[in-house]
Amino acid sequence: MSFEWVVTIITNNWPMFLRGAGMTLLISMIGTIVGAIVGLLIGIIHTIPVPERGVKRILLKIVNAILSVYIEFFRGTPMIVQAMVIYYGSAMAFGINMNQLVAALFIVSINTGAYMAEIVRGGIVSVDKGQFESAQAIGMNHFQAMMHIVLPQVVRNILPATGNQFVINIKDTSVLNVIGVTELYFQTKSVAGNNFRYFESFFIACVLYFIMTFTVTCILRYIERRLDGPKNYSMIGQPPVQVETLVSTKGRNDQQ
Repeated sequence: MSFEWVVTIITNNWPMFLRGAGMTLLISMIGTIVGAIVGLLIGIIHTIPVPERGVKRILLKIVNAILSVYIEFFRGTPMIVQAMVIYYGSAMAFGINMNQLVAALFIVSINTGAYMAEIVRGGIVSVDKGQFESAQAIGMNHFQAMMHIVLPQVVRNILPATGNQFVINIKDTSVLNVIGVTELYFQTKSVAGNNFRYFESFFIACVLYFIMTFTVTCILRYIERRLDGPKNYSMIGQPPVQVETLVSTKGRNDQQ
């Protein structure tokens, strides 16, 4: 690899790399946010208690079956195939000529939604069932219990997995070049085709991908620490209490 060529490629083509990185971040960010919302909605629907009989039972069974098919289909097929089917298939079957950016956002969002639905389901299952029972005991319905008691805990529990999905989306947007989306991989391929320096061009793209994923990871870890709160707190009229002290005290009490 020639360092001079790397500098030359960056100097001559930095606007293309910048546009590609911006498009990659835009698609992955919106796709992750929309996918997380879809996953939360599916998680809430999946946890609705099914009545023993009646029309509501039938409707919930049908809805859950449809959602299960959606989850299994989009988790069981590659995003690159989904992009080809949705973008070109919608034009051939229904005459819908989708804009590449709109198609990319739609594909990443529904793909992420399928994965997030399972992540949310795991987060809901991790919440102790006694909290559901306590919410019902004080007169809350299922939706109120989910909104005020369960989901605040679920959001914290699934934040690392959501961040991981965001990082995956940043990398997986590269497959959208098959439908002409001008993200980072597409722009890098264009630059490499102009100067025939493929190694140097894609080395620059590799560094840009790493910068984006590393930055997102650091930001999400900072948010996690903020959500965890301080490691010490003060009760009225008492000195600050360290969390580590409470944990060690609890361990000694358990041994006794």
